[in-house]
Amino acid sequence: MSVSTGDPGATNPVGLGVASPNEPLRASPSAGSGPSASVRPSPLAPRAGRPRRRLNRQVLVGGALVLLTIVVAAMSLVWTPHPPQQQDLGRSLLPPFWMDGARAGFPLGTDLNGRDLLSRIMVGAQASLFVGIASVVVGGTVGLVLGLLAGYFGGWVESLVMRLVDIQLSLPGVLLAIAILAATGKGLLNVVLVLGFVSWVQYARIVRGSTLGVRAQEYVLGARALGATHGRIVRFHILPNILPPILVVATINVSSNILAEAALSYLGVGVPLSTVTWGGMLNEGKNVFELAWWNAIWPGLAILLVVFGINLLGDGLSDA
Repeated sequence: MSVSTGDPGATNPVGLGVASPNEPLRASPSAGSGPSASVRPSPLAPRAGRPRRRLNRQVLVGGALVLLTIVVAAMSLVWTPHPPQQQDLGRSLLPPFWMDGARAGFPLGTDLNGRDLLSRIMVGAQASLFVGIASVVVGGTVGLVLGLLAGYFGGWVESLVMRLVDIQLSLPGVLLAIAILAATGKGLLNVVLVLGFVSWVQYARIVRGSTLGVRAQEYVLGARALGATHGRIVRFHILPNILPPILVVATINVSSNILAEAALSYLGVGVPLSTVTWGGMLNEGKNVFELAWWNAIWPGLAILLVVFGINLLGDGLSDA
């Protein structure tokens, strides 16, 4: 079937939509029905971006709670409403601001010795964050080194490290920490070292497994064939590829160590009472819970929010 195009004004007898030279091109009414036409998605169809938006909200909420805790801890270094250790028995067990008997300037109330609870919660954030982060640095460094040695060299090194891991995993972590602190004594630094010693096995197992998978990759074998030293292979080819899961585990372990410090201080074997901690406040608040429940509720709520925020952040990073 032929179409005449010699005459600019000639009509198209078969309606193929051929435009004349003097007319602009127009889309054919039937062009949308061809196989190459784009299909408009149904408004009811699930969008691919929705899981990502949920992940972003999860990370944002967790990050906001963690950032708020950091800001409060940093602020307490230079300012608090009242000195956290200032005692005044004349204002003992003042209730929060919405209850009868509250006093201006003490919005969260006071403890048995008349100390401001808001100021003590702000200062307690310092110890909780320090213990959580420092113990992760200690345990993560030891576990990273031993896990790299076990996974990269194998042989008797791997057997020795993994037997140490098995021995420590057979002991309950909290009981082991209590036993060590009972022998070494209370103290913030002791708690950091004990929690780091208890948690290094988690990093060693993960690093060893990841290293076993990475060392068999072609780029590692190629670097070894070119004469690269063990240190260079580990530093430039293995370590960058195993860091992401380690960072996720470290983030979640910060919250675990904060809870562990609170538990040890609550039991009276962690940080001494001269240092303000949320666990120590819980320990003091349990004695007057029937008279002044807020002495235990506020530090417990602070621990809950911080641990919840860190866990949200860690879960969001693991799904990224």
